[in-house]
Amino acid sequence: MSKKKQQGGPAKSKREFVFQKRNYLFMFVGLVFIALGYILMAGGGSDDPAVFNPDIYSFRRIRLAPALVLIGLGIEVYAILASPGKKSR
Repeated sequence: MSKKKQQGGPAKSKREFVFQKRNYLFMFVGLVFIALGYILMAGGGSDDPAVFNPDIYSFRRIRLAPALVLIGLGIEVYAILASPGKKSR
């Protein structure tokens, strides 16, 4: 019931990360999309509360920015669920 000692010293276990470089690249791209979406959504307010600024309803703030945020979230989900062993071509 004794264990054999390996020759050459103790065995070193190789540490493997859950994500690979490809996953982290997709995560970074997703974060850029999300940040860009929030930046495009910012602003459009008025200094005087009695004055209405119609710029708040621009295409950029109503359609483009939320679409970029949703695309970024989709990329993040893909980056998390993508198999790290699978190579892209």
